[in-house]
Amino acid sequence: MSRSSRGIEVSGAEQRHLAVASATLGPWRPAAVVGALGGGVSLALHLVHGHFGLGILSGAISVAALLFFCVGGAGAVLGYSARGAGRDRRIRRWARSHPWRVAVVPAAAMFFSDLVIRQLLTSQGFFSTIWSGLWHGAVVAAVVGVAGTVSSSRR
Repeated sequence: MSRSSRGIEVSGAEQRHLAVASATLGPWRPAAVVGALGGGVSLALHLVHGHFGLGILSGAISVAALLFFCVGGAGAVLGYSARGAGRDRRIRRWARSHPWRVAVVPAAAMFFSDLVIRQLLTSQGFFSTIWSGLWHGAVVAAVVGVAGTVSSSRR
């Protein structure tokens, strides 16, 4: 068991549940819009340069997913949401004080999404796909964790 700043003991399983609950409070609709725009721009740039194929499509979908999870996860640790401001105040406070634990949730979702996208749409090897997914998951974790850390240090 670990102790929080208020002296309340929280088990590892409870911390995982809080991290998932915190991540679900992010602004996921605006994140979907940002992801769709970024993926569309990526696809358009490749098409303008004359590149065609499923690899290009998987790259654009991967960019869209990366932006989606970065914006949604960062919004979750920063406390932004499309929902009412008064709802889930304690979970939001926990997320602001534990941004790296919350960052693991969208990073893991990015890893698995990228793994599936690349395995279905490209001819990349399995280990190459895992490496790419780990890299993209690390980027999401870094963006979300740093956003939460910088935000909490400014308060």
